[in-house]
Amino acid sequence: MKTINYKEATTTKNPHDVDARKLHDNENVQVVHISLKAGESLKKHATAVDVFFYVLEGEGIVEIGDEKQKVTKDILIVSPKNIPHCLYNESNADFRVLVVKTPKPSEDQNKQAIQNILNSQSSK
Repeated sequence: MKTINYKEATTTKNPHDVDARKLHDNENVQVVHISLKAGESLKKHATAVDVFFYVLEGEGIVEIGDEKQKVTKDILIVSPKNIPHCLYNESNADFRVLVVKTPKPSEDQNKQAIQNILNSQSSK
């Protein structure tokens, strides 16, 4: 049996500049733990695969397409592929979310998503 404590996982460098820790990664699925401190957010982006978010702690705002909704602990949010999405922590406490991408995006899909985020930043 393999067990993983998110606190012991390494934070991965990402274009969002937030605490993101890859907990599981195989040919079928990718699982990332994201912790947003007060005032932090992701940069709005789209993924080439379906994603779902599961709120572990705190409250935040999830934006998918043109919809925004406040979410709290124990809520699962479905984010279809190719629809821009974002997570925001507008509270004073930590907002922790489990992000599951399925199927796992290819290396090329990941590179393209990162490039799109960087391009949208430089155009602002």
